[in-house]
Amino acid sequence: MKPNVVIINEEDNVAVMLEDVKEGEAIHLPDGEVIAARSDIPYSHKVAVVDIKAGGYVYKYGEVIGEVKEKVIKGDWIHTHNLDIEAKIGK
Repeated sequence: MKPNVVIINEEDNVAVMLEDVKEGEAIHLPDGEVIAARSDIPYSHKVAVVDIKAGGYVYKYGEVIGEVKEKVIKGDWIHTHNLDIEAKIGK
């Protein structure tokens, strides 16, 4: 199956949705792995491709873009409800 996300940098722990997905629908990663969306995730939004512990950093473009406020499970939507962008390294 064709991927419905893009992972921008090999260091990233999130992918960007190329289409809307509903909770429970398949997310097809570029490496062939398939994970289930844990909630509705809109087009162009981020989805966790690994589990991230509370306070862990989110990497996109190979750079830290923020810190998760609570534990995130692979397939979770990453957005303002669970991402603190003020907590960037070096800020």
